[in-house]
Amino acid sequence: MTDTTALLIALGLPAAATFMIAALGSRPNLRDATSVIASLLTFAVVLYLLNGFLDGARPSITLFEVMPGLVVNFAIEPLGMLFATVASGLWIVTAIYSIGYMRGAGEKKQTRFYICFAIAISAALGIAFSGNLFTLFIFYEVLTISTYPLVAHKETPEARRGARIYLAILMTTSILFLLVAVIWTWNLAGTMDFRPGGILEGRIDPAYVPLLLALFAFGIGKAALMPFHRWLPAAMVAPTPVSALLHAVAVVKAGVFTMLKVGTYIFGVGFLSRTGAAEWLVWLAAASILIASIIALTKDDLKERLAYSTVSQLSYITLGMALANQMGVVGGGMHIVMHAMGKITLFMCAGAIYVAAHKTKVSELDGLGRKMPFTFIAFTLASLSIIGLPPFGGAWSKWYLMLSAAEAEHLIIIGVLMVSSLLNVAYLLPVAARAFFAPPKGGVAHSLGAAASPQGGLAEAPALCVVPLCITAIGCIFLFFTVNGLYEFLLHVPILPESAP
Repeated sequence: MTDTTALLIALGLPAAATFMIAALGSRPNLRDATSVIASLLTFAVVLYLLNGFLDGARPSITLFEVMPGLVVNFAIEPLGMLFATVASGLWIVTAIYSIGYMRGAGEKKQTRFYICFAIAISAALGIAFSGNLFTLFIFYEVLTISTYPLVAHKETPEARRGARIYLAILMTTSILFLLVAVIWTWNLAGTMDFRPGGILEGRIDPAYVPLLLALFAFGIGKAALMPFHRWLPAAMVAPTPVSALLHAVAVVKAGVFTMLKVGTYIFGVGFLSRTGAAEWLVWLAAASILIASIIALTKDDLKERLAYSTVSQLSYITLGMALANQMGVVGGGMHIVMHAMGKITLFMCAGAIYVAAHKTKVSELDGLGRKMPFTFIAFTLASLSIIGLPPFGGAWSKWYLMLSAAEAEHLIIIGVLMVSSLLNVAYLLPVAARAFFAPPKGGVAHSLGAAASPQGGLAEAPALCVVPLCITAIGCIFLFFTVNGLYEFLLHVPILPESAP
């Protein structure tokens, strides 16, 4: 199998799986197995591409030309390879978790759920491997549309309202801002290809660079940069596997990945640094980090608290791009991985709590940790990673972002990152503390009575819910000790033009 063939297979496998899932809709066991098998095969092909990439392979393929200079093209570069590996790898644990959750929670229309989920993964891989802005924009929109039914899955008035907000904000920002930025870039540079060092230097008046950057930053609504972040908390009406997809596997990661890719391959890190065009974005990202964390402190609904945590954490990655140096790209790219592993664990824990105890509020969790120790230990480990404490992966991405801020002489930003970690402690650790140390409330004991054994044993969610979250919690520790490989990989992200020495 050639690398080009593997690239096409990686893009096509999730899409092909949708037809199998649809055909097996009346046979749930085979349908669900198809979803898991497709995730395993897709990840295997992505690993094949990763191995080839590390050996120097750089496959590229053009599917068709819409008009001269406007082509659908796929190519492999470091940031895209990283995102594809994260998305395809986490699809496996999410696919397994979804079986336990969807059945345990008695969700309806599960076939539609798995079809839309597979399409969303295919779109995420299309974004990851896009060779130009045109291709990326197409798959960016496919990802938005395919996840709309997932957000509205419960079909309640609340779910429909949340889905409308989700779709309205993401479509409006992409059409009014991102599409304008894409067309302007094409008009300036005569190309939309992603190139090392960027394509805009010498082709745009430096005075207009901040404006073009603003169109991209606000047009990439999936990055949830304030004030265009409301879609993310609104989407928490969706089933928890969808929340995991939104926060860790595909949607928001597609947003911040696009932000990094545009900053690196369209503007160029050096060009942004020399013009100071991203200075305003540094401060907006810093404000988003702190404001979203403070809002998270006020939320009693667990998923909503985690949603505002994500808004804050995504701005770390935007900040890494805006600092416009190599350590910023390394720290931002690293945070894509670290946050994905930690946040998918937290959301799967929230879903397990709902399935086992039907609890959604932080104030309802008192004493629940003694009945669900695996779930709450995993929640604690993932929280420590999000906070950025060793020996958890999140410590490294925050460290490199601090190095980036020091290199850019933004000492206040170092303080922002430190305060953010303290706020992370304030809104995450009380969840575990209440679960393990607070005396149980009468409602908790009653709601768990049917699930627990007569001897007062455990009352965990089904194994298909609990095992995946335990694996990803362990992954938060594993990433800490294996970070050197990730660091070396991210150093392959080209900062200078290909012609530069």
